[in-house]
Amino acid sequence: METLRVLIVEDTENDALLVLHELARGQYDVTHRRVDTSQGLREALDTERWDLVISDFSLPTLTALDVLKVLAQSRLDLPCIVVSGTIQDEAAVVALRSGAHDFIVKDRLARLLPAVSRELREADVRRQRSAAEVSLAETRDRMRFALEAAGVGTWEFDIASGATVWSDVMERLHGQAPGTFQGTFEAFVDAIHPDDRRGVQDQMLKSTRDHTAARLEYQVTWPDGSVHWISGVGQTFYNDAGRAVRAAGVGMDITAQKSLENQVRLAQRMESIGLLAGGIAHDFNNLLTGILGYSKLVLEDLADHELPEGTRRDLEEIHKAGERAAALTYQLLAFSRKQIIQPTVLNINTVIARLEPMLRRLIGEDIELTARLSPELASANTDAGQLEQVLMNLIVNARDALPTGGKITIETSNVELDAAYARTHVAVVPGPFVMFAVSDNGFGMPREVQARIFEPFFTTKTKDRGTGLGLATVYGIVKQSNGSIWVYSEPGHGTTFKVYLPRVGEAPATVTQRIHTGVVTGKETILVVEDDQQVRKFTRDVLMRNGYTVFEASCAEEAQQVAAARSGQIDLVVTDVVMPGVSGRVLAERLSRQYPTMKILFMSGYTDDAIVQHGVLTPGVAFLQKPFTLAGLGRAVRDVLDA
Repeated sequence: METLRVLIVEDTENDALLVLHELARGQYDVTHRRVDTSQGLREALDTERWDLVISDFSLPTLTALDVLKVLAQSRLDLPCIVVSGTIQDEAAVVALRSGAHDFIVKDRLARLLPAVSRELREADVRRQRSAAEVSLAETRDRMRFALEAAGVGTWEFDIASGATVWSDVMERLHGQAPGTFQGTFEAFVDAIHPDDRRGVQDQMLKSTRDHTAARLEYQVTWPDGSVHWISGVGQTFYNDAGRAVRAAGVGMDITAQKSLENQVRLAQRMESIGLLAGGIAHDFNNLLTGILGYSKLVLEDLADHELPEGTRRDLEEIHKAGERAAALTYQLLAFSRKQIIQPTVLNINTVIARLEPMLRRLIGEDIELTARLSPELASANTDAGQLEQVLMNLIVNARDALPTGGKITIETSNVELDAAYARTHVAVVPGPFVMFAVSDNGFGMPREVQARIFEPFFTTKTKDRGTGLGLATVYGIVKQSNGSIWVYSEPGHGTTFKVYLPRVGEAPATVTQRIHTGVVTGKETILVVEDDQQVRKFTRDVLMRNGYTVFEASCAEEAQQVAAARSGQIDLVVTDVVMPGVSGRVLAERLSRQYPTMKILFMSGYTDDAIVQHGVLTPGVAFLQKPFTLAGLGRAVRDVLDA
């Protein structure tokens, strides 16, 4: 259970107890303190550590705006949620503009838990971003220290003669052995990457003309083909007549810093793309439910009828196209970390061993597959089905890099990622991990390809060889499991993908396979609640075909009216999770008071904090992922009713 430290600014003990009662409904071990004055608030902030501040809007001695000012002055990044008995829209807007993260009316405290979960998650994201920024700042500090100590190259240039002197370190920075530099300014320029030569020369000329220091950044290519970044400062010196006579400067390797900056930019770009992809997939899932469902219904209805030549084939192609679109939507949701997952404690070796025969058939006989699995491998907490997808996608990617055959190696091990590693890998938090790697000895990837390898729809393959979503899906699945993935590759020397998942101390769980009877019909009474008309109609039609008595509603309010007008039992509610107004979870809670034995089946094409936490399905909740099929809907309904 997660510990939650809450500072409550409230003058009424009973109201504070109401807030604590609502928080206790979540998976939190709540520690709290109540204050009702500015002095008490400041003392609490100074002496204790808090995760969250919940404040009444108006107290006798201060208001929520005063609380927000104190928080701003404290420079603590604490989410503040305003909870009030009554609040005008204008006052709410002022509170939000002043720094409040949300406001909730006390008679709607059901909104509190989702708001708290959201703000805690966003605060964690801000802390991670801050940690990345601190890491970059530390890197810069180390470089400044190195500039004053070892590892800094120096150079001098006599302008009249052109003679140039490099220190041994400067030569090594440019990939040259000590004593091999030719000693001319032209040799200095020739050592710089062609793309940067003109810029360096222009900067040095400008600084000489303006009597300013020349701050240089340029790339150099070492004899082994690796590219390194050099950062330098040059200064021109003048004689009594004001004529430039010599220049001197220093240089150091900043390749690591550039790598970190690129990682931060990549993470920001991936986050933006993920938000867009998730939004598109959410709306598209409703459309696909109708397309797949009704095309299948038509095919079943016409199964015993004579059709014109090609008509049945055309209908089947429509259905297949819908299935391909559903697969793409699934991949987009996986990339954007919006899939609903059910993680279990498992041993990755077991998953690999189970998949190995299939993987060998997948790669073909001209590729050798070797598995080097650590016998002491610890457990990881992840979704088994998604882990299998990660392995399959990485193996397929390795296979495609070996068009004429080669070797693929799967490795597993327990690793400790320390602070030094985390400083050069922005998304990594130090700690114990389970690592599995997929390596090939294929043609490898250049740096510019590696920088985009996890982006959706980016691919170096021909159009008939994939959609460009395979590695994007892998990236999203690993991130949703709180892990990280890194690619190591050089052209001509193969590629290695390393996946790190947090290690857990528990023994692997025993997974039981649910046996479906194949029966999808029934006589029970079902209430279908869905705001999308097409999905609601399709769901109703399928259930009625299966023998159920079905009532429908387009929103929670209408569903309550339908239920109130009935005198008989409602056996099952099939409800969308995300609806305008009242959510499906709140509706289920309200109807359960009227029908205690009623069962609930949630359906959605998108994660929502109502039934999941960070994409993980709440235990005991029955869920049907959109888009769903006739058979999938029938089995899910029957399973819930028979549970």
